[in-house]
Amino acid sequence: MDVNIQNKKIELIQWLSTLNDMSVIEKIMKLREREKSDWWNEISATEKKSLEKGIKDADAGKLNSHSDVKKIYEKWL
Repeated sequence: MDVNIQNKKIELIQWLSTLNDMSVIEKIMKLREREKSDWWNEISATEKKSLEKGIKDADAGKLNSHSDVKKIYEKWL
């Protein structure tokens, strides 16, 4: 593992061990819970249908090349 990441973790642990503000601790706990949850369970049924359609289209070979997509959307890029 990257040494820099390890140093950041140690720094966070040290800071957290001195923390007395319960609201900050609660925010960190909520962040931790969000990180553990599966994003699929967080999206709407419409978004799930759209993703499933995209996967089905890709499996069927209904794809556009990157250059074709760039041509279609170039006025917004």
